[in-house]
Amino acid sequence: MRVKFGEISIAVMVVAIVLVIILPIPGGILDVLLALNIALAIVILLNVVYSKEPLQLSVFPSVLLFTTLYRLALNIKSTTLILAEGEAGQVIEGFGNFVAQGNLVVGTVIFLIITIVQFLVITKGTERVSEVAARFTLDAMPGKQMAIDADLNAGLINEIEAKERRRKIQRESDFYGAMDGATKFVKGDAIAGLIITIINIIGGVIIGVVMRNEEIGFAFQNYTILTIGDGLVSQIPALIISVATGLIVTKSTSDDGLSVDLKKQILYNPNVFFIAAGFCILLSIPLATLPFLALAAVFIVMGVILIRKNVENEKQEGIQIEENEVKEIRKPENVVNLLQVDPIELEFGYGIIPLADVNQGGDLLDRVVMIRRQLALELGMIVPIIRLRDNIQLNPNEYIIKIKGVEVGGGELMLDHYLAMSPGVVEEEIDGIKTTEPAFGLPAVWISEAQRDRAEMLGYTVVDCPSIIATHLTEVIKSHAHELTGRQEVQTIIDKVKENYPAIVEELVPKMMTIGEIQKVIANLLKEGVSVRDMVTILETLADYAPSTHDTDLLTEYVRQALGRAISKKFIKDKKSNVITLDPKLEQVIMDSVQRTEQGSYLTLEPGVINTIIGNLSKQVQKLIQLGQQPIVLSSPVVRLYFRRLTEQSIPGLVVLSYNELDPGIEVQAVGTVSV
Repeated sequence: MRVKFGEISIAVMVVAIVLVIILPIPGGILDVLLALNIALAIVILLNVVYSKEPLQLSVFPSVLLFTTLYRLALNIKSTTLILAEGEAGQVIEGFGNFVAQGNLVVGTVIFLIITIVQFLVITKGTERVSEVAARFTLDAMPGKQMAIDADLNAGLINEIEAKERRRKIQRESDFYGAMDGATKFVKGDAIAGLIITIINIIGGVIIGVVMRNEEIGFAFQNYTILTIGDGLVSQIPALIISVATGLIVTKSTSDDGLSVDLKKQILYNPNVFFIAAGFCILLSIPLATLPFLALAAVFIVMGVILIRKNVENEKQEGIQIEENEVKEIRKPENVVNLLQVDPIELEFGYGIIPLADVNQGGDLLDRVVMIRRQLALELGMIVPIIRLRDNIQLNPNEYIIKIKGVEVGGGELMLDHYLAMSPGVVEEEIDGIKTTEPAFGLPAVWISEAQRDRAEMLGYTVVDCPSIIATHLTEVIKSHAHELTGRQEVQTIIDKVKENYPAIVEELVPKMMTIGEIQKVIANLLKEGVSVRDMVTILETLADYAPSTHDTDLLTEYVRQALGRAISKKFIKDKKSNVITLDPKLEQVIMDSVQRTEQGSYLTLEPGVINTIIGNLSKQVQKLIQLGQQPIVLSSPVVRLYFRRLTEQSIPGLVVLSYNELDPGIEVQAVGTVSV
């Protein structure tokens, strides 16, 4: 029965309001209904004040319609009683006598002021705010929907949370759209109240004089007081409802109620009250002294109270923060955060901080961003986030570079100097503090800014401190690119390729090769400075040869041959190049010493033979270096990989190419041969 009554209660209320308009009602019952009207308006206003967000009162537009209809029904009934009987109950008469205070002019002016305030200020403003809120809410709906879809696709929320957010957005649009229309009821109610008041006065005077033979003065006074009372009984609840409407459309979403928000956002700064007290004291001299001085005293007391409260809150917050930190430290799961190792770290002493501080004009952070872009274009690798942090244990002008938590490079700067490096031949040497360039180990000198122009005229290469760090960091990342490119980075690259070339990826992964196997091939290429930016060619080559072998070293050689043009262009700048070749006998010795196992292939040469090979190779390399040329070794495809492994420890960075990797348009000339 309760459920059925709840379902029909709204219909019963509407019918009851209509019956109030139609059926005759005694003055006593009308007093009760008018009192209920005022009480309901107060209840609605208080609910709006204590609500935390507009949707908490999503039924407000319907409530606004019902209260307006109810108020108009009472207005019609009170008008009927006033015109028919010359009285309308104690509530209306009491309002009229109390407000007018025996003076019709005062009562009329007060009534008109209340009506004008409601109609021109509150109702007009509420209508405009509702219209704008509805428009902006509807315009923002597509963006909010896209944000929810993005969060859902990123895994930040689940499907249930996404549905709840979409439902809330729909409710907001419905609510503000309904409020835009409901405010028209408030505006119409104000106009109707004003018209009814005029009709009451004119009609009452005519009825009193013509039909009841009353004196015009008595009739005018009697009906005017009743009309003012009737108007106030209607307009005061209407004013309260209008205020509630204005509050709900201007209310922003908050975790607390309006009173708490006002307290937090208004009563928080003691300086405001001290300044206000000062103005009150100044105004007390030419104006009313006592009221302004009293207000100044109140403001000063409030400011002092707020200062004490803020100090106490800061102490409590400090204690709470310390307690939270202790709790966090004691949590065993927090140890897991300490296990994380940053892929790349740049640590520096406090003297280098200005180079990284944007507020002090430092551009080191921008240079780090450019390094990541440069290496993406040059090597096709995804450089992990580079962590920059100061380290008080270092010397003020010292920096170190770490790869996966291990120091691999560093240097010490002179911040007010420039580093000058000789390209080999200069007109004359420049005076300065001799040092070694940290990235390439070249001899250099520190010079002052006054010597910079002269050093450049003499042929020196002059760089500033941020450039030194950036260059060193770039070279370290290049030399450790194979370590920094793991399975996750390879997966990201493959996912990007799949967007435009899905057939290649779907054929290769995971049917033929795993991400781990592809990562080993990529690492082999990066280890020798070969760019992996042409990932489509790499994956196509792997798809061609993976069915016949799973040896990642052999697959790397196939990929290098497919990238032959790019490799030749990288290491051989001109159409002609001098190279070092291998004696066929040496190649045969190397091939005979290769041992193949399930784990891979390796060389089994005797130490004496290895030393002989390295010695002969070093002599040939020195010849090319003395000629100012980059040493390049050419070998047959089957030997290239093993010879590279044989020499990488003794002569790091040596370029070893196979004949199949050379671009047909390049002419090479052998200037030396390595034999055994």
